[in-house]
Amino acid sequence: MLIKLTKRFLAFAALSVALSGVAIAQSSPIKMKIQTGVPSASIYFELMKNFGERVDKMSNGRMKVEVLPDGAVVGAFGILDAVDKGVVDGGFAWTHYWSGKNSAAALFSNPASGSGVGLDQVSHMSWLKNGGGDQLYDRLFTEVLKTNIKPFMIQPMGPDPFGWFKKPINSINDMKSMKYRSPPGLTAEIFKEMGLTTVAMPGAEIVPAAQRGVIDAAEWIGPADDMILGFQNVFKHYYLQGLHQSTDVAELLINKTYWDKLPADLKAIIETAVSATIAETYTFNVYRNAVALEKLKKDHGVTVHNTPKEFFTAFQKATSVVYTRESEKNPFFKEVLDSQRKFAGVVVPYWTQINELYYNIGATAVGNKSK
Repeated sequence: MLIKLTKRFLAFAALSVALSGVAIAQSSPIKMKIQTGVPSASIYFELMKNFGERVDKMSNGRMKVEVLPDGAVVGAFGILDAVDKGVVDGGFAWTHYWSGKNSAAALFSNPASGSGVGLDQVSHMSWLKNGGGDQLYDRLFTEVLKTNIKPFMIQPMGPDPFGWFKKPINSINDMKSMKYRSPPGLTAEIFKEMGLTTVAMPGAEIVPAAQRGVIDAAEWIGPADDMILGFQNVFKHYYLQGLHQSTDVAELLINKTYWDKLPADLKAIIETAVSATIAETYTFNVYRNAVALEKLKKDHGVTVHNTPKEFFTAFQKATSVVYTRESEKNPFFKEVLDSQRKFAGVVVPYWTQINELYYNIGATAVGNKSK
């Protein structure tokens, strides 16, 4: 009897040691380092920190996400290559930053003027999730750019304002003598088609460049982020409606070798955290930007303008010219644009009428308040 009890005790002890070893192994979390293309003060950096906290909590501490500001390891325009090579585990930027590698990249994060077919921020996200956009987005990174990356659209932060100016503008001609910071790639080509001169640079460099007189006007993301970067200290005229980024979606890029090694439940946790961040970004934008805009006007003497009507016609015409030209040169660009056009043909008539409801409700409320 004593021998049997001893054997049972030894077996129990061995099992306890084994389980203890599992616990020790699990106590060492998997780490994910994400290099962002925004400063740490950005509200979009804050959203990525929230993403990391979600992953931490949902995984019960098994995964820890470190979010780094622009330039911590590489600059904003070096994020794609850094993630591809495994220099960092993940990156946060915008697909149009990679337009120099393939012009179709711009259609995923920043289709100018709703791709010329009336897509707004919400209907563009619907195209990604329901119209085959995500499948094309995956192919961009695997087949077209040939990277070792698993991509996710994570922050729908648009629409972006037309931007900041040192003096008011009333026409396109008023801008022709200016150097204007715009996104790179096809957006810059559209402005060039309109006869404007553009410069591309990361967000953190814009205000210093304006102070040195390198640029005369600039766009970034929106009132909240622009105020954090100090745009109001250099510019006093702010134009809200920006056709160049009527949709603006930031992305999370994860090194695919790193991604493939993750267990299925951690992959699902990351995917769920991405979905939650998409929803949170919408609510962040509405409130944070509205509060910031009031502060810019009341505390910093910024004059807020509507973009001159002339720009709407001219920009949409230039977009059509550039996109048609690009479709003839780039088969994948044409495939993506055709997909968006087909989707828009079904969705835009319905969604435009729905949006008219909200516009009329808001316009009536604002009109009544001003009386």
